[in-house]
Amino acid sequence: MTRPEDLVTRLGRWSAGRGPLYLLLAGRIRRLIDDGELQPGTPLPPDRTLAAALAVGRTTVVSAYDLLAQEGKIVRRQGSGTKVAPAALRPERPADSANPLFMHLLEPLDKIVQLTCAAPNVMPAAVTEAYAKALSVEVTDDIGYHPLGYYELRAALADRFTARGLPTKPGQILVTTGAQQALALLARLFVAPGDRVVVETPTYPGALEAFRESTADFVPVPVGDADGLVRAMRARPAAVYVIPTHHNPTGSVMSTLTRQRLAAEAAELGVRLIEDEVLADLSFTDEAPLPVAAHGPAVTIGSLSKVVWGGLRIGWVRASESVIMQLARLKAVHDLGSNYIGQVAAVSLVSSLDALRADRVSALRAQHAQLCASLREHLPSWEFTPAAGGQSLWVRLPHGDAVSFAQLALRHGVAVLPGGSLDASGASKEFLRIPFLEPADVLAGAVVSLASAWREYNPGVPGDSLTTLVV
Repeated sequence: MTRPEDLVTRLGRWSAGRGPLYLLLAGRIRRLIDDGELQPGTPLPPDRTLAAALAVGRTTVVSAYDLLAQEGKIVRRQGSGTKVAPAALRPERPADSANPLFMHLLEPLDKIVQLTCAAPNVMPAAVTEAYAKALSVEVTDDIGYHPLGYYELRAALADRFTARGLPTKPGQILVTTGAQQALALLARLFVAPGDRVVVETPTYPGALEAFRESTADFVPVPVGDADGLVRAMRARPAAVYVIPTHHNPTGSVMSTLTRQRLAAEAAELGVRLIEDEVLADLSFTDEAPLPVAAHGPAVTIGSLSKVVWGGLRIGWVRASESVIMQLARLKAVHDLGSNYIGQVAAVSLVSSLDALRADRVSALRAQHAQLCASLREHLPSWEFTPAAGGQSLWVRLPHGDAVSFAQLALRHGVAVLPGGSLDASGASKEFLRIPFLEPADVLAGAVVSLASAWREYNPGVPGDSLTTLVV
């Protein structure tokens, strides 16, 4: 049977339209069947189960199922449940992601406030200036294919690592189409089907999907459990993936001692240790600690997506030269090299990254303060730890299920990411990841809408006293 949460994810923003809910629900299920995402014979969740997951009345699901049954799209039999109707079997479709993060990206733009993808939605003027400068460069005797990346950009990134205390040569840098491609290439290189990959719980959902593409077997370790990570490493997994600085989504920062322990274990055991530094520059107070790679062998991922703008699609991997060459061969097969002009422009952006970072952090600090204040005022029973950097809060609901609440929040005009989609252990179902990237007034309005949805989710239950954890 299709798990209710999986179907809910594939339904996307099904209720963000006009008309009765049962018609909107039937329309989206119909599309999933017609597109082949729900194959003939696939069992569908029972009425009550799906209604609970969608935060709607059972009548809505029953009416939608009845309509689809009349159309011949599904079959409902007493004692046998509900299934997609038999049909001429379609060719098997390649497995695709049902992660809510990606499903929200694939949905058309609408009036929903997007609190799902944690990335800046305003392109700084510096990007326009950098592209203007790049377009003025005369290119001769160069076809523009650089699987390793534009050399000047690799050199600029190497210099930045060196200035941070991690000596790096350009040959240790691979430029990628965003950090997501970096993860995909590393998963392809390091992980074979069935290999074990150690991940923190929760963690960045894009990383989970990259490793799932390689059919990895996850070994989940709670965030902050240094001893657990070391024990998991001693079983010699294919790879260990951590986010040491301003962890996504919890915002925690790994201690220098833990970084040293992990690097030492990786060196002794020969385990591939991958550190994700995409959020490392977004500290509200002090500079980021040294990368794990400064203490021993580790592969480091970075990106301009969070400090500058995601539309640049400029990421990188720092590793040994032998690993970089292996990754470059994989990348050459995928795309022959990332966008040339974008990389030329990125050289200027990297050179002014400290100033861009200061602007970004100033805005994030103010937006973070607004989100915290609004949550305290309107949703005092929700638990969270104020962040010391990064882009999001990890918020715990006092009761209920984040998947069903997220469905109700959509109908109040706000899209939020349920915590279960960030947790390989299957836990975190009572959590939401809420980024603070929107302007302060938008965040304030979004929290008011979430509070309205919460009251509907808990009719007759008064808000309880403030329960905010203090850093």
